[in-house]
Amino acid sequence: MASANILPRNTTTPKSSVGSSTADVSVLFARWQQHRDQRAREELVERFLPLARKLARRYSGAREPFDDLLQVASLGLVKAIDRFDPARGTAFSSFAVPTILGELKRYFRDLGWAVHVPRGAQELALKVEEAQQHLTAKTGRPPSVYDLAEYLELSAEDVLDALETSGAHHTVSLDTPRDDADGEAGTLADAFGEHDARFEFVEANVSITAAAQQLSARERRVLELRFVRDLTQTQIADLIGVSQMQVSRILRRALAQLRELTDGEASGTASGSES
Repeated sequence: MASANILPRNTTTPKSSVGSSTADVSVLFARWQQHRDQRAREELVERFLPLARKLARRYSGAREPFDDLLQVASLGLVKAIDRFDPARGTAFSSFAVPTILGELKRYFRDLGWAVHVPRGAQELALKVEEAQQHLTAKTGRPPSVYDLAEYLELSAEDVLDALETSGAHHTVSLDTPRDDADGEAGTLADAFGEHDARFEFVEANVSITAAAQQLSARERRVLELRFVRDLTQTQIADLIGVSQMQVSRILRRALAQLRELTDGEASGTASGSES
């Protein structure tokens, strides 16, 4: 993550803070808020850092590096310390938890997505991810779509949409190495697409279409019935009112003309390219 490291140099909880009283915390807040005592602020960060670490671990299964999540949670902790008002009579932990979670959710919403996703879809996707982690920890197995739908009181379609949205959370480089089932090495890009053999017929189709304009309407009609509609010569004869033998002659003559026209065009193209 690009933000500066905000963790204190000593991230372990000092022995003197173990079992500290609420009065000690109040004194530290007084020193910080009234006298801007930076050491008091650092002690508050160190004292409540385990809370930030615990909240960061809630999202550790969301494919983000835990160190990044801990940095975000620590930033939320610092903001909570700076905004906390002891005069309201609220315990600091009760104030800090929603502030830290808000920072974590904002990180996933604004910075953790590889592509733009509407906020409502982002929040639903994160809600489903959290439910997945909770149910997996509770049951020891990944929950099904219907388990998630029942737990979150959503429809299965909404859960599927959220799971699909989660796919936009991260991107993978097309140059990522991969091995296929045959042990062949390559990159992820090799798995996408394949050579379309029909491309080689595009030019031939254009040439034949142009050449067919030189044929009579009857010849074009017979060619269409035979090669587009796949009718037999007998069926074609019945449709146009001639004998099957005549249809055969029309086909031979039309195909010979097409071959001559397209061969001549190809020869002319080759001569032009050589010159």
